[in-house]
Parts: sequence; C-alpha cells; structure tokens
Amino acid sequence: MGRRAQLAACTKNQGHDSRPSRIYSSIFGKQAPTTEEMDTLKLKKAWEVALAPVKQLPMTAIMMYMSGNSLQIFSIMMVVMAFKNPIMGLVATNQAFEKFDSDGTRAALLGVKAVYVAMQVLALALGVWKVNGMGLLPTTRSDWLAWETARDAIETAIPAF
Repeated sequence: MGRRAQLAACTKNQGHDSRPSRIYSSIFGKQAPTTEEMDTLKLKKAWEVALAPVKQLPMTAIMMYMSGNSLQIFSIMMVVMAFKNPIMGLVATNQAFEKFDSDGTRAALLGVKAVYVAMQVLALALGVWKVNGMGLLPTTRSDWLAWETARDAIETAIPAF
C-alpha cells in the first residue's frame, strides 16, 4: 500500500473513532495527555519564559562593561537597549503568559508572573548601573547646585590696604 493510499485511509477515518484521543493514540501510539499533564507542561514552559530575562543578563552586562563609560554612540545605544527591552517586557507581561493560561494554571501563573517582573526589574537595575557609571545620574550634591540658595554670611571680612 503506497503513501497516498495510507493517507486516503486515514482521512476517510476507516477503523478509527472520530474522537481526538483515539486519533492521537492511533497516530502516536500512546494516549493523549490529560489536562493535569498539560497544565504541568504549560507551567514548565511558563517558568522558561519567566527566567529568560536572567539568561540575557550576563551577556548584556559584559557588553555594557566593554562599551565603556564615555558618551559615545555605542554606549548610548547600549543604554537605550538596557532600558527598552525590560520596559517592553514589563508592558507585555500578560501577552507573554496568555498562551499558558487555563483554569488549572491560573493560580500558579501569578507566582511565575511575579518572578518574570522581578527579572525585568533586575534587568532595569543593570541599565541604571550603566547610567550611573557614565555619570548621568544626579547622585551628588554638586549635581543639584542650581536649586540651592546661597547662605547669608554671619560675618564679613574686609581686607585692609
């Protein structure tokens, strides 16, 4: 029997029940996964998505270190990337996990989403570290001198000629 004949036999559903589990077992030789097994698989994949930002951090940190602290186009592009990617990830948190959402995984996905948000905040902290290293964060008193008022002198000294 050729391939076309086998395909025609499968499409005509000869000798098979039309239920998906029977079709699955006839094709793959095992039973279709239960809803509990599918929920477990969905949670494993959701954890992979949640931990993906951490896997990018070492490479991003090395690239930021190698770009230097001077204001050049490459270091500025690195800083933009360091802020853009985590912010876009935070905005798209629900879209990242909507394919794993089901009645059995809804409660467990809250913890996974919390870890995902924490990893994105950690990636943002790396960007803040880079901006601080470049000297662009106002962290010293001299950065705020424009808003300080001059002190009134208690005593004045007049030089004698």
